[in-house]
Amino acid sequence: MKAPRLSVIMPVYNALPFLDQSIRSIVDQTFTDFEFVILDDASTDGSAEVLREWEKRDSRIRLFQSDRRLGLSGSSNLVVAKASGSILARMDADDISRPHRLMRQWEIMESRPEVVVVGTLCHGIDAAGRLTRPRDRWRLVRHSRYIPFPHGSVMFRREAFDRITGYDQRLLVGEDQDFFFKMTQVGRVVTLPDDLYSFRYHLKNATVTSGGQGVRAIGERPQQNGHDLAALYLLGAMRLWAGQPPAVLPELIARKSLGWNLRSLLSLGTATIGNISPAALRFGLRSLIRFRDFMAGLLVKDGRPYEWRLK
Repeated sequence: MKAPRLSVIMPVYNALPFLDQSIRSIVDQTFTDFEFVILDDASTDGSAEVLREWEKRDSRIRLFQSDRRLGLSGSSNLVVAKASGSILARMDADDISRPHRLMRQWEIMESRPEVVVVGTLCHGIDAAGRLTRPRDRWRLVRHSRYIPFPHGSVMFRREAFDRITGYDQRLLVGEDQDFFFKMTQVGRVVTLPDDLYSFRYHLKNATVTSGGQGVRAIGERPQQNGHDLAALYLLGAMRLWAGQPPAVLPELIARKSLGWNLRSLLSLGTATIGNISPAALRFGLRSLIRFRDFMAGLLVKDGRPYEWRLK
């Protein structure tokens, strides 16, 4: 039997009730020549039963199960090891891929051998699937050490994955950030500005569950103002776009994360507004994102990839 051109990989841990939508968004892709490798990381919520039903319905699905919880990095490494393709596309079990996502990314990987990772921009949805955060092309014109695309949106080369030895399993949080930073050392990491992915904000997301641990761990280390604020921002943003108060003001104060600088003042201001009126903060941030996306659109054009601007 001819090997598929692409492996789509998806680690799963307690992904109900979003799992069906995520899987369907892959099996309905316009690009069809792939295997869909799914690893159940010892789920306890019935995800395994849903996955077994999908395996019966689509011959491209290859299901594996871990008898113990491996965590974010461990499950990500194992699902890659189970895949057969030289090019792999990540999918997260609570998000949704747009129908042309794989085709668009495959075209980049085929035509640009120097590219080792291609991600896409996204919009944010809440637990009910409602649009909550608009696309933000501003991410592509700024210089930042934070990745401009969601982890689940990427396609990458196995050769590059092997060269950096995959995800660092010593990291409890931030394994994706570390992974893509290392990938920049072996090739180009680029982003398609097209809105090809829906990132789901909800309170059971790994960013919330593991992010809280990350904030606590940061607070126990010697003071690192920038990293502390970034962790709190990520945690608060996930809660806010999920439709809840960001609830980070007590952490800001308790961790003594604030300094005498503009970044700290902005963090304090937005955290205070979010504490008083989450709806007002969401409205204000949506307006800001739409404005800066429009302005970035004067420079960034859909259809072409943009390299991650680290410096």
